[in-house]
Amino acid sequence: MIKPKEKSRFRVKKHLKKVLKKGTPEKPRLCVYRSLNNIYIQFIDDLNNKTLFSISNLSKEVKEKISEHLTKTEVSKLVGKVAAEVALSKGIVTGIFDRNGFRYHGRVKALADGLREGGLKI
Repeated sequence: MIKPKEKSRFRVKKHLKKVLKKGTPEKPRLCVYRSLNNIYIQFIDDLNNKTLFSISNLSKEVKEKISEHLTKTEVSKLVGKVAAEVALSKGIVTGIFDRNGFRYHGRVKALADGLREGGLKI
């Protein structure tokens, strides 16, 4: 049985799938997943059905930069900055932000702000 909150998110996600453009190798879709403790972002090329790369707060690059007393929102912003650095090193300058049914609020917004601060255009 699906929980009411998840059911609502899946309904919004279904609508977003219709509205969002497909990701390409030059302009991938940036798909966000937010769990209770972690946040993940994938750079997806929909034309070739491939995930170019993914970053989360569990990744090696991010764990090195996390200090002890950061809130989950601050960690999300840091994940966005690291993801932007990796994307720019791979030649990706722009992307399509897919919030995956989550509200553009809190940790999801902080991730998007981190991506922008890192130099990525979304």
